[in-house]
Parts: sequence; structure tokens; C-alpha cells
Amino acid sequence: MTRPYIQKLSFTLLDSITDKDPVVQEQVCSALCSLGEAQPGETLHACEAYLRQHDKLAHPYRTKILRAMETVLSSHIQELDKDTAGAVILLASSEMTRTKELDCDWQHAASSVLVAVGKQFINQVMEEVLNRFQPGVLPHCSVLYTLASLSASNVFGMVPFLPSILSTMLPMLSMAKQDALRVVFCYALQHFSESTLEYLANLDQAPDPTVRKDTFSTDIFGAYDVLFHHWLQSRDAKLRLAVVAALGPMSHLLPNEKLEEQLPKLLPAVLGLYKKHAETYQISKSLGQILEAAVNVGSRTLEVQLDALLVALHAQICVPVESSSPLVMSSQKEVLRCFTVLACCSPDRLLAFLLPRLDTNNERLRVGTLQILRHIINSAAAQMEVKKPFILSSLRLPLLDTNNKVKRAVVQVISAMAHHGYLEQPGGEVMVEYLVQQCALPPDEPEKPSPDGEGLAADSVRAVSIRTLYLVSTTVDRMDNVLWPYLLEFLTPVRFTAALTPLCRSLVHLILKRQEAGADDFLDQYNSNANLPSPFAMTTRLLVVSSNPYLGDGRGAASLRLLRVMHWNIHPSLGQRWETTMPVLLEYLDEHTEETMSLKEWEEKLLLFLRDTLAVVSDNTWICQLSQEMCKQLPSYNGTPQEKNFLYKCIGTTLGAASSKEVVRKHLRELLETARYQEEAEQEGLACCFGICAIAHLEDTLAQLEDFVRSDVFRKSISIFSIFKDRSEHEVDRMKSSLILCYGHVAAQAPHELLLSKVESDILRSMFQCFNTKVLGIKVETKGLCMVSQAMCSSVQASSFHFSRKAELVAQMMEFIRAEPSDCLRTPIRKKAMLACTYLVNLEPALEEQVQADMIQSCLHSVMALPPEAEGEHGVCQEPLYLDTVCALEDLLTSLLRRNMTPQGLQIMVEHLSPWIKSSRGHERARALVLGACLLQFFLEHLHVSTLVPFHNLGLLVGLFAPRCADTWTTSRQEAVGCVYSLLYLQLGYEGFSRDHRDDVVERLLTLKEGLVHPDPTILFHTCHGIAQVIAKRLPSDQLISLLLTMFDSLGDPDKNCSRAATVMINCLLKERGNVLLEKVPEIVSMLRAKLRDTQEEHVLPAAQHSVYLLASQHCEAVVSSLLGSPLPFDSHTCALWRALAVEPSLATQVLGLLLEKMSRDVPFKESRAFLLGSTADRVATLLPLAATCALYEVLSAPSSGTVVLELYPQLFVALLLRVSCTVGVQLPRSLQGKERRSTSPARAAKNRDPCSSAVDALQALLLRGGSQDVLQSVELEGGWELLRTSARHEDGVAQLASAMAKHAGPRLPLVMKALVSTQSSVYEIQRVTSTAFLAELLSSNVINDLMLLEPLLDNLTARLKDSSASVRRLVLRGLANIASGSPEKVRAHGPQLMTAMVSGLDDGDEPHSLVALEAMVGLARLLELVEPWDLRLVLLHTAIRIRPFFDSEKVEFRTASIRLFGHLNKACHRDCEDVFLEQVVGGLVPLLLHLRDPQAPVASACKFALCMCVPHLECAELAAAFYKYLQEGRSVHYGEFLNSTCKHLMHHFPDLLGRLVSTNLFYFKSSWDDVRAAAPMFTGFLVLHAEPEQKPQVDLEQLIAALQLLLKDPVPGVREKAAETLGRLVKFA
Repeated sequence: MTRPYIQKLSFTLLDSITDKDPVVQEQVCSALCSLGEAQPGETLHACEAYLRQHDKLAHPYRTKILRAMETVLSSHIQELDKDTAGAVILLASSEMTRTKELDCDWQHAASSVLVAVGKQFINQVMEEVLNRFQPGVLPHCSVLYTLASLSASNVFGMVPFLPSILSTMLPMLSMAKQDALRVVFCYALQHFSESTLEYLANLDQAPDPTVRKDTFSTDIFGAYDVLFHHWLQSRDAKLRLAVVAALGPMSHLLPNEKLEEQLPKLLPAVLGLYKKHAETYQISKSLGQILEAAVNVGSRTLEVQLDALLVALHAQICVPVESSSPLVMSSQKEVLRCFTVLACCSPDRLLAFLLPRLDTNNERLRVGTLQILRHIINSAAAQMEVKKPFILSSLRLPLLDTNNKVKRAVVQVISAMAHHGYLEQPGGEVMVEYLVQQCALPPDEPEKPSPDGEGLAADSVRAVSIRTLYLVSTTVDRMDNVLWPYLLEFLTPVRFTAALTPLCRSLVHLILKRQEAGADDFLDQYNSNANLPSPFAMTTRLLVVSSNPYLGDGRGAASLRLLRVMHWNIHPSLGQRWETTMPVLLEYLDEHTEETMSLKEWEEKLLLFLRDTLAVVSDNTWICQLSQEMCKQLPSYNGTPQEKNFLYKCIGTTLGAASSKEVVRKHLRELLETARYQEEAEQEGLACCFGICAIAHLEDTLAQLEDFVRSDVFRKSISIFSIFKDRSEHEVDRMKSSLILCYGHVAAQAPHELLLSKVESDILRSMFQCFNTKVLGIKVETKGLCMVSQAMCSSVQASSFHFSRKAELVAQMMEFIRAEPSDCLRTPIRKKAMLACTYLVNLEPALEEQVQADMIQSCLHSVMALPPEAEGEHGVCQEPLYLDTVCALEDLLTSLLRRNMTPQGLQIMVEHLSPWIKSSRGHERARALVLGACLLQFFLEHLHVSTLVPFHNLGLLVGLFAPRCADTWTTSRQEAVGCVYSLLYLQLGYEGFSRDHRDDVVERLLTLKEGLVHPDPTILFHTCHGIAQVIAKRLPSDQLISLLLTMFDSLGDPDKNCSRAATVMINCLLKERGNVLLEKVPEIVSMLRAKLRDTQEEHVLPAAQHSVYLLASQHCEAVVSSLLGSPLPFDSHTCALWRALAVEPSLATQVLGLLLEKMSRDVPFKESRAFLLGSTADRVATLLPLAATCALYEVLSAPSSGTVVLELYPQLFVALLLRVSCTVGVQLPRSLQGKERRSTSPARAAKNRDPCSSAVDALQALLLRGGSQDVLQSVELEGGWELLRTSARHEDGVAQLASAMAKHAGPRLPLVMKALVSTQSSVYEIQRVTSTAFLAELLSSNVINDLMLLEPLLDNLTARLKDSSASVRRLVLRGLANIASGSPEKVRAHGPQLMTAMVSGLDDGDEPHSLVALEAMVGLARLLELVEPWDLRLVLLHTAIRIRPFFDSEKVEFRTASIRLFGHLNKACHRDCEDVFLEQVVGGLVPLLLHLRDPQAPVASACKFALCMCVPHLECAELAAAFYKYLQEGRSVHYGEFLNSTCKHLMHHFPDLLGRLVSTNLFYFKSSWDDVRAAAPMFTGFLVLHAEPEQKPQVDLEQLIAALQLLLKDPVPGVREKAAETLGRLVKFA
């Protein structure tokens, strides 16, 4: 039966080979290969039969079948018998030659089958192929193609046939007229020749070692004659390429004399093809083979043809390459291989041809020639050895080329030269210099694109050069003597700066290598070679470039490492010291990046390193030489200001270490004479140099500055500048500014003990001489004067120093400040000038009062009036310049205050700030308050009271700052509290308390300060009230009147918040301290209450609330009715009045009772239909219950209603809960909807919500006021309040509320439950649903059992199973199931009752998707583990049968619930009922396994659970282990792997289940879910894969194959793919 069965399977698969989906086609082929793996012979027979029976099958599908056959043959060729091989050979031969039209894929596939068979049955294949290769008859193209492929795949088997094939083929060549056929002939001859050459090269392994070249030479020459003399001249390009591809290997088989004879014609012909073909790979490859053959026979013809060869090959290298495809690259390599052949045989002629072409200006010719030159230097080293000088001299012109492509090519040639000893020749140093020049190219300077679009980035040249230099210096040992010490010459020239990093790295390597060898002769070489830089030049250069360490690929670290290894050459005594200091610098660089490193800090480290080095050397001659070299190198850094600045500092440091005063004066004079004063950075550098030098040489430094000002050089400069009117003033100013800055740095750095004696006589006198009569307004002057001022104050003798020019200097600073623009802050002039004034204030004599006042006003205006654009959030500017300027202003003001530490002095300072504190601009107020807080804090910290005196202006100052606690700017509020805090402690200080005393009342201000962060006015004014209470408790009585008068002035403050805060504080002060102002209280209260008619101020409203309270105490019902008649929604005044009614408990009880009565008296809504017929009626809320609900919310919101709420809690809770239920989805009356749309106030809009929201708000207020805050918060966290408002999730919201009540308000439940039970007969279904949902959820809590409410509640709910509402019945079942979590110990006692209810729920109604049945399934799953086994046994089988149809329900909830319940049934099933249930387990196995592929994740998760629960019943440990491994919750299932493992264990342990499992799977072949439908045949396939052949009778193969055939036509490709895969596995039952 095997063959018919395999044929049927194969035919079934083959019928699907025409599937439109490529993936399915591939799976069909894969299935065929699977059949072939098990039954190769039968599968091949089936494929052969199918192809013969289906003659009209399209070529693409025949091709796929043939490819599958080839795959089977490749794997099982050894197992193939001759008969099968013969049939396959005949089929493949027929398919291959079936049509004369050339269809590559089809015929190649057939040919591949023959080639695969030919590896084992070469004779049979050749017999069939040669039958189709008859003399005198042109063969089919595929026959020739097959012969060629056979010769390539089976060399030793095919070569013995080649003589006869060639003899038959030769006459055919002249018969071939079609170019396509000729191409195949060429292809065959090429492979025949290559196979022959391979055979001859491996004669020791060949079956016939007697075969010789002569055997083929005659025939090959005959073929050569046809190909060369006839076919090569064809117009068909493809044929010409095929001919030349064949001629290459054929040339090796030609007789030597024939080859020599043909070369004069062959070589020009091949070269001529270059002009005809763009694709030149085959031409170049063949030419290389021909040249090799010619060289092998010692041909003399090459000499004659050499020039033509060189011209043609050179042109191929120089041709522009449009792409870097592998074929193009291969072609280039073949051309270069030709040059290698020519270089070996004619090196002189080759160089004579190449080297003159280096002189051309054509980029392509030059680049191509360089490329060839590099190649022959590497590949023909022996032949080029004697030509080295000639080659070196020929590169003279290419070295001058600026083209980047040429540069790159030259660098590559230099690299090759370095490896072969060229650079050791005379002229090699020029190449090294060129390489360094390319390393110095700027990294970001791309070359302009050339016209042909072949531009190359300069960075490419630089990168290649850097790599080349490093490799040459580190890997080519013979280059050491070339590079050392020559590379040192490139360190100091500026043009090589960009190459410093690679230079240093190479030099470090070379030096270390020399040190290992014991060589240390640099100083000798320096003395004998004038071109080498001196140790001083190298030290200066490397130190300066290290100042910007991350430029140039990290030149700082590279330079320092070079310095480190050259320590002996720099100075003999530096080695040990640098071994400890250098690593610290290098480690610092490694720890930072360019972004994180502080350049200033790094420069300080380098200068410290220099000072340390100079101290170690301690040789004045050496130091003077170093300083001289540093000065000499200054002009080199004109283009790099930062580095030049650093070099100036190095010069100053070095001169400071020099002991020769003559040298110091000489260099300082030269620096002043040669400085470029127009450069700002150079001004700073020069000044730093003089300052550093002044540390050790103050007298000399000042003398040189003085001499320069008086010198002819300075005067000449001024006179020269005067010639040019436009630039003279600017240039002179620059020079003078530089001198001022120099004096500033000298003063800052000079020894303090020497400074004061020089300040007025030398420094300031000279500085003032450099000042212009007009204000310069530049930062250099202010900076210099600031430095001088600071230096004077820092001196120990400053306190006794009398500075006569103090006022003059202060006036100069004020001029600088006033000259600054008031609308922007761009320069640090203000800061510098104020800092200078700060230092000057501390010096004697004191300033006049008016001068001091003008100075304060000018400084304040320069900062306070700045616009707020640059300020950040909260009004605080975060710009560093601004912050520094403010700090300078603070320092100045505190310095002035320190000189008058009295209440009067404090008031003077505050009076200067007062206009800014009261400004209408918020940013100005904020800035002024920050300064005020700073001054008060300073005054407090420095307060010294020797005698008890009154703080007479406390009230005025507190009245100024206190209202600002409610300023609209957060910063102002915070600072104002700080000011009040400081003032109250100042008062305590003046009362005699110690400075460290802490007053509890005043400390409360710090707590209140936190409340001022919030912008909410309510919080602000409440905090202000607290602040006023603190002030009231600590303010002396005699200061109260002045405080009140000041605060009344604040009622008109531009900031309304401050005005309101003043009223709050006034009110608080009157309340707290009214006893001292008895006659004033009526007047003040009357005035404030009168504002209720015109204003909404909060301090007026309590009086109106009290009036309502008095009225309601006498006429409660009338007041309630009147207020209920107020328009909805209630405005803020009405709401406040409602809250006033809760002040007194007895009144609140009456009000709440009346509101409950009015809320329940009327119907909650009326139905209103739209005009359209048949439309759904809209529910519209009635006004009276709606108003009562809103009023209840306001009353319950009042904190004073708490006592009454506790008494009426059950009635209020139930009434409001049912009010919520009957307003879900209810609309506002149309009149209120219009008001809601017109409302624009945010405060009013908050209350303009639907009736349900109003009821929910009231219920929330009840819980809050009734002490159930935890209930409120719990429901809020779970989102329950939003659920209560929605129709779809209202039940869930009720359940969350009930759960929270049970958890946090258990003692209230008996009365609440009693009230709710009485409402279950309500005429409104929604109210019955709400009450049932609430009671059902209570059963999930154990508190019901603790309160002994379980039995009555259970009976009540069971009675509701007959309710007409399905929702009520469903909620009843949910409640009964909740006992499992609330009171699990009670489940057994009520088991029969619960089981009966649940099973009845399964049968509720006739709907296929009854929600009651769904609830019953979910409930049963929760109860199963808790009921008695006997109670379970009674319903087990019925339940399992009843839920089985839901496994395949269309609704995901039903599938999930039923499958999960099935799992719980398995879990709860005990041994005494396993026999009843085992059949259900087996029956459910297939659905569960297949639904793991359910499109819904919850269903798949339920299947995992159910399968894990089912597996113990099967009593198979291996299967259980597999389930637990793959079906872990939370992990994705590798379904194919899992199903494979499962089927393996099922078939091993339960082989008898095969038929049942397969038949169940067949049912799911028609599933509506694609993934399940695809999983079913996969399941079947795995079952078959692991079943034993003897189980075959269990399976109806006819039915299965028919079903799979239908699946092969499924619209989903994935299903068809799995069906094909399963068909392949059915070979098991063959």
C-alpha cells in the first residue's frame, strides 16, 4: 500500500502547488521534502508521475516540483536505486528539452535534477544526455548547460567523457547559427576547460592519471578557431563576453606553438573588447589567464604587444567607477593581477610606461597610476627592489597635487613604500613630511565637489594619513631610523598644529622603543642638527597646546605623554618629579570631557605644574632661556587667542621664577611694546602675565609699566594713531584700557604688605592718567578699578588706611553705572562698579550723606528697573550675570548699613526701597523685597543692644511689609513673611531678649510661610490671617495705631491681593486687640459690613450668614422654602447661607428633615419625548427634588453639621443612594440647560452639572461629614464615583461603595441594610437593581457574618431570584457567590441552597448568551472548592455537560467563564468522582489545547489554567511536567513547541486516544477563528508524527486527507500552510 498511499499524499500536496501565496507554496514544497526524507523513492516516483500526468501544468509550478526533487536527491542520492534513478533521469531529460524556448528557471531546475543524480549515477546520466547529443544534430541548449554543470560538479567523473564530447561538439560549432546557442556552447567549453585544468592539477587523485594536456589540445584548438575567428566578431554583446570567458581557460590547453602563433591576434582582439563593453570583469579575468599562459610558455609576443596592453589596462584602472559593487571591485582586481604578471616579466617597460603618467594633471590618470604603482610595489617587490630611487623621484609632482583623491592615493603609495624600504632611500624624508602635512589637514574642511560628482572629504585623507603614520611608526621596524628624530621637526611649526596628536603618539612609541634599547642621544642630535627644536621650544609648544586639551583628537593628553617620556631631554632633574605630577594631569583629563571640564581649572593645574617644574629645575639660566623661547613663540599664536592668553600666563609664571631682574625687565618691556592691544583676549593675557610676575617682582613690574607710559613707544603710538582720525581714539583707548587692566591685576596679585604703599602713589595715579575725559563705558576700566579696590580692602592695614581719592573713585563708578542702558543687562559693568563701591565704602573717610543717598538710588535704579524678560518662573531671574549683579548690590547695601546699625539707619535703607516695594510692576516689587529681606536679616544677625531702647518705627515697617504676604508674585510673598519675621525678632532684641532666643509665636510664621506657596487666594488670606494673629500677639500697644494707619493706606495698593490681605489683617487685629481700641470697633465693623452690597470680600459675608441663622431659628420651614425657591444653580451667596443653617444642631436637624421630605415627595424625573415619532423618551429631572439635593449638599458640607449627620446617617445614606440611582442618565430641565450654557464663571460652572452628579456630591458630603472619610477615599481611589454616574457601570460603582462601607463603616450596616431591604419593592427597576447590587456586594465581606446578618440577607436575596428583572436575578447570583470570599466557612452549611441557585442560573431563559448563565458560571467557579463533595457530585456531570457548548461561544466572556469553570471542576473533583469526570476531561482536551490559539488573551489564559487542572486526572507525569513548563501564567507560549511535546506524551502514554483526538480536531477544521482553524491541522500533524504505525487503524485516513484537501483551499494562507505541513507528516502511516 506504501506506493499508492505516498502517491495520494504527494498528489494532494502537488495539487496545492499552484497556491497563490508564496509561503503556502514553500510549505507544500517543504512537505514534499518531508515525504522525500521518509520515502525518497516513492516520493520521487509520485512527483515523476504527477508531472507526466499533468502536461499542462504551468512552468513555474513544474519548476518548484523539480526543485523539491533536487532537494530530495541531494540528501538521499546514496539510497536511490537504479530504476528510480532511471525514471528521474528520463523525466528530467524530458522536462529539460520539452520546449525549445529558453525558460531559465524551469530548464535549469530540470538540469539541476540531472546534475544531482549525476553525482552518483554519472554513467546513466551521461547515457541519457549523450542520447540527446548526437553528431550532426544541434543539441538543446539545456543539454550543453547540463554537461557544463556536470563537469563542474563531478570533475573526475566527467573529464574521461570530454574527449568524445569535444569531438562530437566541434562539428556542431559551425552549425550553431543562433547567438543564444553559441553562448551555451561557450559556457560549456569554459567549464570543460576549467574542469580539465583542475583534473590535470590533481592527477594524483584522479581515477586515470595517464590523462595529459595533449589529449585535449587539438580539439580545444579547433574550438578556439571557431570561437576566435567567427564568434568573437558577433554583434551580440552577451556572446562576445561568453567567448572571451571561454578563451581564458582554453588558452592554457592550446598547444604551445599554437598559443605563440595566436597571441599577436588574440591579445589585440581581447583588448578591443574593452571598448565595446561596459561590464569588463570577464574580459579582465580572461586576459589575465591568457597573459599567465603566455608567460608560462615563455612567449616573445608579449614584448611586441606590451605597449598596447599597458595602455588598455591603464585605461581600465583610470576609468571612473560609478559604484563599489562587488563585480566592479572584482574587475579592478583582475586588471591589477594583469599588471602583476607584466611587472614580473617586464618591470623596466612597465615603469617606463607608468612613471611619466604621474606628471599629468589629470586627476583620474594620476590616481589610477598611483593605484597601480602601489599594487606592484606590494606584489612584485623583488622586481622593484632596484627601482626604488627611480620610483621615489617620480613622485615629486604628485606630492604637489591638491586634489584629495590624489592625496589619498599618494598616502597609500607611501604606506606601501614604508613597508618595502623605500623611505630609507635619499628623498624618503620628503614622503614623511608629506604624510605629516596630510595629518595636519583641518578635520572639517571638505573638498569642493568635482564636476563629475566624485568629491572626497578632506577628513578622509586626514584619517587615512593618521592611521598610516601610526602604523608605519609602530609596526614597521625599519622605519625607526627614518622617523627619529625627524618627526620632532614638525612639533613647533604652527602649520602642523592639527597633526600634533598623531605626531606625539608616534614619537612616544619611538622614544619608548629607543629607551628600551638603551639609546638616549637626543641632545647630541639636537646640537648637530639645527632643524630640530630645542628642549625649551618643545616644552613651550607642548605645554601651550595642552591648554585646550580636547582639540585635535585629544592633543592635550598626547602632548603631556610626549613631555613625560622626554623628561631627560628637557632637564635631567625632572624625571622623578614628572613621574608623580604627570599622571595626575592625565587622570584628570580621562575623568572629564570637553563639556564637563572647567578650562579655567585646567589652566590653573597646568600653571601649577609649570611652577613646580621651575622650582625643581631651580636653574636661572635654564629658566631665562625658557622665558625667552616663550616670548619668541608669542606671534605664533595670533590666530588662537585662548592659547596665546595661556602662553602669557606661562611667561608671567616663568618670569616670576627668574632671579635675573634685567631679564624680567627686558621681557616685560618687549611684551608691552609688541602686544596687540586691539585683541581683547590679548589684553587679558598681558594683564595676567604682569599680575603673576608682580607676585615676585612688584617693583620691577610697576617700573616697567610706568616707563612704558612715559616712553617714546607709547607716545609714538598715540601720535601715529592720530594720523588716522577714525581709528585713533579707538586704538588709544584700547592701549589705555590694557594698562588699566594690567594695574588691576598687579594690585590683585601683589603682596598685601607692599600694596597700600603703592596704591595711590603708583597704581591709581597711573590708572587715572589712562582714563579718558569722557566715560569709556567698557568693562576693562571697571574690572581694573574693582580689582584695585578689592586688593586694598583685603590688606591687613586697610582699617587704618586713609584713602583720599575715595569720593573721586566712587563718583567715577557711578558714572559708569549711569552710562549703562536701563533696558538691558549685557555686561558686568554694573556688578564690577558696585563691587568696587562695596570695597571703597569700608575705607576711610566716610561718604557724605547726599553722596551716599545718590549712590544707593543710582545702584537701585540700575538693577530694579531692568525689564523682566530674562526672568524665570516666580519672577526670579536665573541669568548668571543678573544674579551676580544682585549679589553685588546686596553686598553694597549691607556694607552701608553696617556703618549705621540703628533703627534710624535701617529705616533710611528701607525708605530707599519703599517706592520699589509699592511699585505697580511685580518684578520690581519682588526684587525690592528680596533686598529688604536681606537687609533685615543682616541687621538682625549683627544687632547689639547695650541699653533697652524702643524700636519706635516697628509699626511703620511691619505695615509696609505685612500686606505683601499676599502679593501675586510668589517670591514677594515669601520674602515679605521673612521681613515680618525679622522685624518681630528685632523687637524682641530691643526688649532685651538674647540673639539665640526663639519665640514660639514668632516661629509660627515659618510654618505659615509654607501656605504662601499656593496661589489660591483662600489659602493666602487664611495664611495672612495667621500672620496677623502673630503680629497682634507680639506688637507693642503703642505701635498698633501706626500699624493700622499704614495698613489702611495699603487698601489702595496697586496689587489687589495686597489690598485684600490688608482687610483680612485689619479684621484679625480688631478681633484680637480690639480691647485697646474700644471706641473704634463699631466704626470699623460698620464700614466693613456695608461693603457686602458692592463687593464679594470674604470678611463681610459672616455677618449676613449670622442674620440668616437668627431668622431660621424662628421660621425654619419658611426659610427653607424660600431658599429652595432660589434660582438654580445656587450662587455662592446662597450656598454660603445654606451652610449657615448648620451652625446649631437642633436647627440643622429640622433643616435636613425638611430637605429629605421635599426630595422624596415628588417624582425624581419626568419622561419627555422628542418630536420625531418612535424616538426614545428623555428623562428630565423635576425641580423640587433637584433643588433639595443641591441644598442637602451645601448643608452637609458645613463642618458644624457633623453631630446631626451621625443621628440621621442611615436615612440620609439610603435616600441619597437611591437618589443617585434614579438620576443616572437624567437630564437637567431645559431652563437650567440654557443657564448652564450661558454661565461663564468657573466657580459657578463647577456646580452646573447633571442631576446625578449633584446627588453623588451630596452622598460624598454625607460620608465626609458622617465620619466615613475612609469610605469616600476608598471609592475615589477605585474610580467608583465616576462609575456611579454612568449607566453602563452603575452596578460596579454601587459594589465599590458597598465594599468600602463593609470595610470602613461596618457598625452602620445593620440600620443601612434594614433601610435598603424596605426599598426592594420599589416601582423603579433601577432602584431595585441598586439595592440588590449593594446587598450582594456586602456578602463578599466577613463583617456581615460578624454582625449576624448573613442568614437574613441570604434569604432575602434568594427570594429575589424570581424578580422580573434579569439584572436583579444576575446580581442575586453574584451576591450568593460572594459568600465564597466573605464567609467561606458558611458555604458548606448552605451548599445545597447555593448549588441549586447556581444550576438554576445556568438554565435561566432560552437565550444562547444569557448574562444570568454567565454569572452562574462565574459564581460556580468561586464556590466549587468550598462545597461538600456530595453536593458537588450531584451537579458535576450536569454542569460539565451544560457548559461544554460555551467553549466555542462567539462571545469571549462566555468562552472564558466556561473554560475557567471547567478548570475549577477539575480542581475540585475528588477521587470518588474522577471516574464520572474522566470522560469529560478527555473530551475537553482538544478544545482546550486549540483555544490556546484563541484570538482573545483571556480565553487563552483560561485554557492554560484549565489544562493545568485537567492534567492530574490523566496520571501522566511527563505530560504534567510539559504542561507546567509551558503553561505558566504570564509567560507567552511557544505553541508549536508545546503542542509537539504534548502530542509526543499523549501518543506515548495514551496511544488508543489517537482516533478520538483526530476526529475531534476534524470538527475544528471548520472553526470561525483563523488561528484555531490553523491549529487544528497542526495538532493532527503532531499526533501523527508521534503515533506508532500500528495505531493507523484508529484514523480514517480517507476522511482526514479529504478534510486536509478542503483546508488546502482555505482563504487564509496560514491555514493552508499548516494543512500542507500535516499532509507531509502523514507519510508516517505509509
